[in-house]
Amino acid sequence: MGGVVVQFSLLLVLMPLALAGHDYGKALSKCILFFEAQRSGYLPSNQRVTWRADSGLHDGKANGVDLVGGYYDAGDNVKFGLPMAFTITMMAWSIAEYGKQMAAAGELGHAMEAVKWGTDYLIKAHPEPFVLYGEVGDGNSDHYCWQRPEDMTTSRMAYRIDHNNPGSDLAGETAAAMASASIVFRRSNPAYSHQLLSHAKQLFEFADKYRGKYDGSITVARKYYTSVSGYGDELLWAAAWLYQATNDRYYLDFLGTNGDALGGTQWAMTEFGWDVKYAGVQVLASKFLLQGKAARHSPVFERYQQKAEYFICSCLGKGTHNVQRTPGGLLFHRSWNNMQFATSASFLLTVYSDHLSAAGRNIQCAAGIATPSELLMFAKSQVDYILGDNPRATSYMVGYGRTYPQQVHHRASSIVSIKVDPAFVSCRGGYQTWFGRKAGDPNLLDGAIVGGPDAYDDFADRRDNYEQTEPATYNNAPMLGVLARLHGGSGGFSQLFPVVLPAPTIPLPTIRVKREKMKPLPQPEPSTPAPVSKPNSPFIVEQKETTSWNHKGKTYYRYSTVVTNKSSKTVKDLNISISKLYGPLWGLSKSSNGFVFPTWMNSLPAGKSFEFVYIHASSPADIWVSGYTLV
Repeated sequence: MGGVVVQFSLLLVLMPLALAGHDYGKALSKCILFFEAQRSGYLPSNQRVTWRADSGLHDGKANGVDLVGGYYDAGDNVKFGLPMAFTITMMAWSIAEYGKQMAAAGELGHAMEAVKWGTDYLIKAHPEPFVLYGEVGDGNSDHYCWQRPEDMTTSRMAYRIDHNNPGSDLAGETAAAMASASIVFRRSNPAYSHQLLSHAKQLFEFADKYRGKYDGSITVARKYYTSVSGYGDELLWAAAWLYQATNDRYYLDFLGTNGDALGGTQWAMTEFGWDVKYAGVQVLASKFLLQGKAARHSPVFERYQQKAEYFICSCLGKGTHNVQRTPGGLLFHRSWNNMQFATSASFLLTVYSDHLSAAGRNIQCAAGIATPSELLMFAKSQVDYILGDNPRATSYMVGYGRTYPQQVHHRASSIVSIKVDPAFVSCRGGYQTWFGRKAGDPNLLDGAIVGGPDAYDDFADRRDNYEQTEPATYNNAPMLGVLARLHGGSGGFSQLFPVVLPAPTIPLPTIRVKREKMKPLPQPEPSTPAPVSKPNSPFIVEQKETTSWNHKGKTYYRYSTVVTNKSSKTVKDLNISISKLYGPLWGLSKSSNGFVFPTWMNSLPAGKSFEFVYIHASSPADIWVSGYTLV
């Protein structure tokens, strides 16, 4: 044991030297690129992973339905519906939260294309309201062969759920994927967004009306993607995403009235992934509560929040039942593809950090306070480990860094491209010629995040070591959001989510001012911003009303305030003064002299802006920059 303590102490000393060196923008680009290597169907003309070719062109034909397209889940050639839908949900959530950062990195278009490649397939897989195809191919026959997708000779039978053979978990996750993706395309492709939302609503009805586990209907999935958690988490997950996408009170009420019965407020989780969604539901529900949207069910949503923060505290090592870590600091759950849990936890920590900051809150863990910045820094530590800051100095993202896995357990990358050698690779011939090769893969599986090291940070780069060297789409999907956030910083209060707040169902928090100051004033013109920068100030402060509503005879306004640094230098130590503010504010931190940068920011570069918002029953507050340092 003494040796382990010494090793860990040395890591604490040495690791900060490496933390500043990661190019999160480059990692983001590669992370998205991996999905192009996983494409099934007819590849588009702008395909960037050029060693791949068309495959699975007869999928669904034997069943009389077109199921061409979609994604292979990992290193095999089967299309499994449950992990594919979860992958799409997490990609869409990443874009919805951090689309601005992706756009700044030049990757938003690629990320949206990755989502659409998946949702185009899901639309095909849902040809009738109560019919959903959940698998194409058979894991047993597929694993017997080692072939490129372009050479497949294995069964491409398709398997479905319907009202006689239910699958609430599969239908619920697919509804979540459609609903979350509808948010992504709301502005750029409204018709497509509406189509996705229509499918999502039908699938949620299907999942709720005909309840049952999908692997009881699609039994061939049991060996590979068993639904251990059942379907309660997916029903809640789908409802949360439908509420986020529609603002329809029906779905919020579903979360409120079914939270206890379906386990959302009962299960205290330490992992989140394609099977167990409870922590994701709890984080989304907590977000609704923090934003003041869940007042009708506040006791229930407070229990969701307690469980969300149990998850967060467990990851941070401050809970009553903490997640194990490797000596190098990686969250560790199990030996087979542990990395999926590290990436998904990092995403939830990142998102929760930003929403806590917006609400001006910390978390009270069993072992002390956890601040929003602490959550973000821990998520960063997991990402940095994956990218190479670990005892082996190995990047577990293929193609990133100087040392990364060379013998990936992946049929397509381990066999020479059909464009280089079109000679047919037979089912067993692939094992004889390619699987056992000790050389590196002939095709670079750029951006793939493999299963990762064991509990002691050890890793064997061998193709037959599938537990550690096989990648998966659901390893990468949560990383899109985390990498975009780390690369681009905070993009402001509102990202791609709907920014219009619903009318509150209870009064806003008590405001410590004289009552006569709360009288509603005439509504300002929405098109007229209210710049309040002082003469000769290097800042522009612009305000505009974004929405208003009436509640018990009082009119409330939501104002967005954007502060722009128009100087040629970076600003630090910014101090903002606000007077005539009679309501809650998000996106700034309180200080003894007014307000300062939110916890996730410490400077504002030249020409850049940041945003905060507030709500009160009055005309715009008086806001000005009262102090700053130019560096």
